[in-house]
Amino acid sequence: MVKGSVPNTADAVVVGAGAIGASVAHHLAAAGLGRVVLIEREAGPARGATGACAGGFRQQFSSARNLALSMASVPMILGFTAEHGLPLDLHQDGYLFCYRDEASWATACAAAAQQRAAGAKVDCVSPSEVAALLPGLSLDGLVGATYGPEDGIADPAGLTQGYLTLARRGGTRTCFGVEARTLQMTGDAVTGVETTAGVIATPVVVSATGPTAADLPATAGVDVPVTPLRRHVVVTGSFPGCPRRHTLVVEAATNFYFHREGRGVLMGMPATGERPGLSAPEPEDFLAGELLPEAIRVLPALAEAAVAAEWAGYYEMTPDAHPVLGPVSGLAGLWLANGFSGHGFQQAPIVGKLLAEWIVEGAPRSVDVSSLTLDRFTTGRLLAETQVV
Repeated sequence: MVKGSVPNTADAVVVGAGAIGASVAHHLAAAGLGRVVLIEREAGPARGATGACAGGFRQQFSSARNLALSMASVPMILGFTAEHGLPLDLHQDGYLFCYRDEASWATACAAAAQQRAAGAKVDCVSPSEVAALLPGLSLDGLVGATYGPEDGIADPAGLTQGYLTLARRGGTRTCFGVEARTLQMTGDAVTGVETTAGVIATPVVVSATGPTAADLPATAGVDVPVTPLRRHVVVTGSFPGCPRRHTLVVEAATNFYFHREGRGVLMGMPATGERPGLSAPEPEDFLAGELLPEAIRVLPALAEAAVAAEWAGYYEMTPDAHPVLGPVSGLAGLWLANGFSGHGFQQAPIVGKLLAEWIVEGAPRSVDVSSLTLDRFTTGRLLAETQVV
């Protein structure tokens, strides 16, 4: 690990050391690209969106593209320790989306059928089956739930550190406390990146900067429509009635979610009237006025829980809640891995592999992501994802 210094040249520079950037760096090195340099403005890895996320992975998506990405990525998370010999704490206790009105339940069952047709394991379960899975969950008005038994949670920092370890073993140089300022250009081609520690000459720059994804491409006149959206997370201490399973439960109507974390639970939800942007004001009275009442309504035992920790992180939202992946038309050397809209951690393994295939082999072979390039926003080929948590 190098802090505050950079080499003069590289075959590729990856900007951002969250789960996405770490995965990209590893896969580029493993593909034999050459000298890979990973730079991160923070003093260490996973200190942005990755470090603040809830760590869920799932195959319950309404979009065929997000579903395909996660179906390819989840096995890489589950098999990480076996494949690489590095520890990764995870629990495969499923995702449970709860529905309390007939219309949304019908839509959910139709989506589950499409997910099953694509090969995902997703069941439509009754309230009594929900009660057996998660005793103590409120059944008031519950019509049914969709349950993905192969979904789960994993440690975001552990996965990121794991990929960084693999990247370094493959020769990647990691530089922390270094911020990318501008792209260096010759005509319509990237020739380097100016950083706070000097210029790195390189023909390939991969932008994986999470909520600030728009900034670096903008220095080359590229508009990346990614907007930061602050989300709050709360962790409780132990309490009577804490679920034994680590199933991640989502209340579909409000997007309140929780899962067991240590002796308590980790939980969060969108704030009413939330505004996008890094400088957006904090929501007023969110914890006492919104989150805790909803938490107690969904899991009444939480009335006995005390808040042990709380923090905020950022989703990197695109207009269609899908990532922006791949090269930029008309500009050689700039590659994007941005805008995961709350799903970056779980899609990081396959995204790193896809970017490496694209850059080194000329095409992404593992998953068809041709519809996820930046130009979809100018051609009107937007996608749709309704299951954003």
